Amino acid sequence: MAAALKNNVEDTKHAALSPRLKGRENAKDTLCRNVTIYGKCRYEDKGCAFNHNIERSTSESGQSDSQSKKTLNVDSPSFTPSFLSPNGANPSGKPSAGISPKAASAAPFMPKAIISRSSNATPLRQDARTPDWALADVQEFVPRRAQESALTNENEIPVTHNFETFQPGPAPNPYLDHGMNGAAFFQSNTGFQLPVQYHQYAPIGHYSSNLAPYQRTVHDLFIPNDLREEIQKQLAATLQTLPNSQLPSHIESYHSLVPLDTNQKSSAIFGGYTSWVYKAQSSTNGHYYALRRIEGFRLTNELAIRSGQAWKNLINASVVRVVDIFTNRGFGDSSLFIVTEYHPLSKTLAEHHHIGQNWQRPARSSKDQVAEPVLWSYIVQIASALKTIHSSGLAARVLDPSKILVTGKNRIRLNGCGVLDIIQFDGNSAVPLAQLQRQDLVNFALVILSVGSGTADAGTNFARSMDMFKRFYKPELQNTVVWLYSAMQNQDKTIEQFVTLISNQMITAFNAALHTDDTLYSELSREVENARLVRLMAKLNFINERPEYEHDRAWSENGERYYLKLFRDYVFHQVDAQSRPVVDLGHVLTCLNKLDAGTDERITLISRDEQSCFIVSYRELKKGVESAFQDLLKRSGPLR
Repeated sequence: MAAALKNNVEDTKHAALSPRLKGRENAKDTLCRNVTIYGKCRYEDKGCAFNHNIERSTSESGQSDSQSKKTLNVDSPSFTPSFLSPNGANPSGKPSAGISPKAASAAPFMPKAIISRSSNATPLRQDARTPDWALADVQEFVPRRAQESALTNENEIPVTHNFETFQPGPAPNPYLDHGMNGAAFFQSNTGFQLPVQYHQYAPIGHYSSNLAPYQRTVHDLFIPNDLREEIQKQLAATLQTLPNSQLPSHIESYHSLVPLDTNQKSSAIFGGYTSWVYKAQSSTNGHYYALRRIEGFRLTNELAIRSGQAWKNLINASVVRVVDIFTNRGFGDSSLFIVTEYHPLSKTLAEHHHIGQNWQRPARSSKDQVAEPVLWSYIVQIASALKTIHSSGLAARVLDPSKILVTGKNRIRLNGCGVLDIIQFDGNSAVPLAQLQRQDLVNFALVILSVGSGTADAGTNFARSMDMFKRFYKPELQNTVVWLYSAMQNQDKTIEQFVTLISNQMITAFNAALHTDDTLYSELSREVENARLVRLMAKLNFINERPEYEHDRAWSENGERYYLKLFRDYVFHQVDAQSRPVVDLGHVLTCLNKLDAGTDERITLISRDEQSCFIVSYRELKKGVESAFQDLLKRSGPLR
């Protein structure tokens, strides 16, 4: 009985498993979906029951297709439309097939665009029915942040949002002329930060000018936007750095070199030597200076350096002051360095007025011409500089539009003075000082003629340049240029005589300088009040709400410290009848000014819970501020 029951159970078990076995036999003839979709199956070596041979499956599928067309299979499933009716109901009336539970274990979908194109992929044999995108090795999708943190294989290709690796190019230097070639200095520069955006200081909009004398606008309390923007741009240029630079890390006591002139040129002005200009910071005092490097100069006589030391004692508002002179081999050769004051964002006179071969343009018209008052301003400033130089027993020798800096509106300074005294030291004794000073007057005339006519070769074609100059300027200015140019033929002409000759124009220029000084002083006076109010607000914030002293009876917020807190709310945290915050700068400035003055005016201070009310005067508030701040200083260390 037991044996018969056992035989029946085994027969039943075999009958139940036979459909699975039959399914496995049929699975060997079915192409694996992983091969069709991904190109390979990761479970092929782990017992996957489906077929992984593409050629065999395609041939068998072709035969099965041809047979299915000839004969009708009664076991084929009924047709179910792939779309629903417009009202969302199934037109067949039968429930639609749901998602198979096997879909949970399916491999993640990989779009065609992010399939790896690495050379390590093993392509399959291309077949007419095999998609092109299924012929490459497929990698699972990994988010970019997770990939960057867990990437360990060097052969893996990082996936970006644009499906390609982005290599940032070198950032441009916004403080240099982009038309010049600076490839020698910016080959590996990828970390330069762009300057600050000044959209916050865009032009203010139109506002009513029909105001009473006692009325002020917010913009009247601060310096103009264009002046503030100019100052901030100069500060940004001063603090500019050049990361990943190929320049030396330091030259003597100067570091953080940034090239200011990337136009490599061999100037005849400096005796044929190549000249470079860099901005650097001094490790001695932290100030910024300009370093002029004379490339390939060999010092043969130590007295040459001493001759340049005389320029360190020369101080004039129209001359770039010389700070130090030394030689150094930091660039791999023997170079001469002249350290001068640094004027950020300054241009040369040739760049400012577009003089030279770098600017190809037609002949000047009356609109492009430099105004005559501007030329007289240049003449007065250069004359002032030459008078100081000649009175000190020196000669400028370097007087050219490419070596005169424009540091402001119609504000110029002589630069490069003293370089030839060092380079041509051996020949200085052959040329008398008086002749060098007369040559300064001739060069002075050529500078004014070049700026006025717009020609760089005024010295070689003086007559033609003078004809162009006479078209736009009055005889007084013409005679001034001719007087300077003839100084070499007349040995009695000196800079003192020339200053006497242009005394009327010097008075005009001096008057304009005084007006400019008054304007700047007026703008500066607006900021004086701001500094005073900032100090007062700093005191209030030092005093109010000190949680570390909550349990200190000597400092707990009672008495004067409590109504100072209420005064802070009265000034900055006011609300209107609808409980909306009131943002009124005029109210803030008025209250702070009254507090600083300590007036007898009384105000009402109400707590936030409206349970306490105080009537105090600004005099009492000021006394409380000073008392609380002095108490705070006693608890702290020395003032910083």
